[in-house]
Amino acid sequence: MAFPPIHPRRLDRIDLLRAAAMLWMTVYHFCFDLDHFGLIQENFARDPFWTWQRSAIVSGFLFTAGLSQAVALSQGLNWPRFWRRWSQVAGAALLVTAGSALMFPKSFIYFGVLHGIAVMLIVVRLTAGWGGWLWPAGALAIAAKFIAPTVIAAMPVLDFLNVPGWNALGFISRLPVTEDYVPLLPWLGVMWWGVSAGQWALRHRPHWLGSVDAPATGVKRGLVTLGRWSLSYYLLHQPVLMGLVGTWVWASR
Repeated sequence: MAFPPIHPRRLDRIDLLRAAAMLWMTVYHFCFDLDHFGLIQENFARDPFWTWQRSAIVSGFLFTAGLSQAVALSQGLNWPRFWRRWSQVAGAALLVTAGSALMFPKSFIYFGVLHGIAVMLIVVRLTAGWGGWLWPAGALAIAAKFIAPTVIAAMPVLDFLNVPGWNALGFISRLPVTEDYVPLLPWLGVMWWGVSAGQWALRHRPHWLGSVDAPATGVKRGLVTLGRWSLSYYLLHQPVLMGLVGTWVWASR
């Protein structure tokens, strides 16, 4: 699969999209923390106002991850470089599991967004050559979320897919009790769409991705930096937010 040559560098517009998702996530988690400490009363698990926001934020992460993979592959990303980055994501996922087990022992995160991304990155790497077929493949992955309850209800033998471990696939009829859950289905579909969109843009509209943009300055530069350090920010932002809110609650007593 041939793409127009692009200088091997990160593209600011993708990092800006990722930064937007990070800022939205920060606001979401700040509200979650206010609820956790009893300062507001919200139902983050069931209220559509919050569940749709979560879906949009996760979609933003995964779509931009797909765009980044399309660009990286066009720039000749080899397997050793891929595994170095992958190990950072997988290691961060383990830290999230450990930290959440301390904070929420009954609902700790065993397959959250970083766990999902780690697995999806491998799948995407192996399937990037599907080209335009990634669009229907993504649609099928997303549709699986909606048909799974009906299929499992009609075939009870498949109920084992709801068990932790198997439920990482996402073909489930009931949600698990966990603070974050990003299984392969339907979310792999979003990353596949990101890859396909990135491949299309590289062939037809590379400037849409910022291939000819001048280096960012000012506020834009700060947002680009946030997008580039998204993994570190993701790991640190929630402990900092919870610490600040918890300290404020303690000091107010």
